[in-house]
Amino acid sequence: MKNYVLSFSSNKVIAVTAIVITFFFFGNSSMLAQQATTTINLVLADVLSIEPGSVADGGTVDFLYENVNDYNSEKTATINNSLIITFSKPFDLKVKANGATFENGSHHIPVDVLTIRKNESSQLTGSSAPVVLSTQDQVLISGADQGSKLNLDLDYIIPQARSTSSDILGKPAGIYSQKVTYTLTAI
Repeated sequence: MKNYVLSFSSNKVIAVTAIVITFFFFGNSSMLAQQATTTINLVLADVLSIEPGSVADGGTVDFLYENVNDYNSEKTATINNSLIITFSKPFDLKVKANGATFENGSHHIPVDVLTIRKNESSQLTGSSAPVVLSTQDQVLISGADQGSKLNLDLDYIIPQARSTSSDILGKPAGIYSQKVTYTLTAI
């Protein structure tokens, strides 16, 4: 058997080789796993919107008075999805008539024969009280909280006391019309 004696220069080669191998396996890991950090910003704007699909946007509400029983009773028209609203801050919903009367040519019925109220099936929060229609903005819903695509179902009511009064009873037959405007206002 032969004994080999490594000279000092061979030891240098082994040491350098060990350093290179160590660097390759351990020092190179930073080259394989790099990191970068990114800041993500969510830039929010306040929104207050009456969504497409809201029946009140171009829709109609019809009250039919065809016989004695119709005039002698309260009439209620419940309109589901009257308004579909998305909002990020509390708001008030106001309503007003665009004129003082329902009109049929030269014949008129005062708009205050109609009451509008929130139906209990509505998803919209906030306090509500029935509104007797007028040409002035009146708060229908107050302090509604935020939400997305929440429906507001509305009841349109003509009380029997108004349909049996001279405001409606005795008017010439025909269609009496007036537009109603709903306005959302952030609070």
